[in-house]
Amino acid sequence: MSESVAASADAGWDRYKGMSSDNIKGLVLALSSSFFIGASFIVKKKGLKKAGALGVRAGVGGYSYLYEPLWWVGMITMVVGETANFAAYAFAPAILVTPLGALSIIISAVLARIILKERLHIFGVVGCLLCVVGSTTIVLHAPAEREIESVIEVWNLATEPGFLCYVLLVMVAVLILIFHFIPLYGQTHILVYIGVCSLVGSLLVMGVKALGIALKLTLSGMNQLVYPQTWAFTLIVAGCIVMQINYLNKALDTFNTAVVSPIYYVMFTSLTILASVIMFKDWDRQNPTQIVTEMCGFVTILSGTFLLHRTKDLSDSLSTSMSMKLSKHDEENGFDDAEGIPLRSQDSLRPPMQ
Repeated sequence: MSESVAASADAGWDRYKGMSSDNIKGLVLALSSSFFIGASFIVKKKGLKKAGALGVRAGVGGYSYLYEPLWWVGMITMVVGETANFAAYAFAPAILVTPLGALSIIISAVLARIILKERLHIFGVVGCLLCVVGSTTIVLHAPAEREIESVIEVWNLATEPGFLCYVLLVMVAVLILIFHFIPLYGQTHILVYIGVCSLVGSLLVMGVKALGIALKLTLSGMNQLVYPQTWAFTLIVAGCIVMQINYLNKALDTFNTAVVSPIYYVMFTSLTILASVIMFKDWDRQNPTQIVTEMCGFVTILSGTFLLHRTKDLSDSLSTSMSMKLSKHDEENGFDDAEGIPLRSQDSLRPPMQ
């Protein structure tokens, strides 16, 4: 009896030790990335406010913030965060790294409350807690990183029939969205622009992960720069970045940022996890219980993210409507009758200059 208990304890300890050293490195980098990116929003906003008090605000086309040191500190902080995020993909699977991006929202919300004195609704606090719980669940059940010794291995994974079918479907969907749906519905349906960003973004993350692995192996003494596959992944990453930024800017320019952010996070993260599962076969190294637990953690993060954005929207819209007395213009400005939250960016609703 004691031997069976000891054996089961050893088996449980083995499962607990499943988080590899690479996963831990990726986790630390992902958490650092979330902190730096979350903090950068607050620092940049402080810089924008300071620059706007002395010159033309960025919101009305001014560029005085370029002369504000605080804004540049925020930009540098964001670059550091994005670099850490890039490095995290070289050590840990995308199913671990990508959902942790939600933690940057918590950092921003907390720092905004402390530094900018912005109100954090009680449901916003609940949203933060949900993001923490979901992130912890994913971290504790994330699969170990696949052992890869050459960028050629990554290229072989990327050219397997399953992932090639996914890439083909993504390309067809993107082309249909760009040439058919965007001309017809781009200015009225938020999912059109965000769909392009999310689909391309899922391929971007796979390219970034491949490039990160190549650089990690190169720095460890196994030069991967001599392989054409490394440069092929570099071109893929560059092309995806340009396309994603282009259509994300269109979405932000047309629709309310607070509406774009949660929808984009949900679609981008979901498609990235799907792409990683197909290409790197993350779930092949896990049992059904771990997979279901990860998905529950992911849904918990999505719930927290949605709650954070909606409560922030509600507080902002209520204060705006009370101070500016815009209730009589709600219908023509596209406000939701129940909550007064604009779907479209107010800049996009302005009539063109005669």
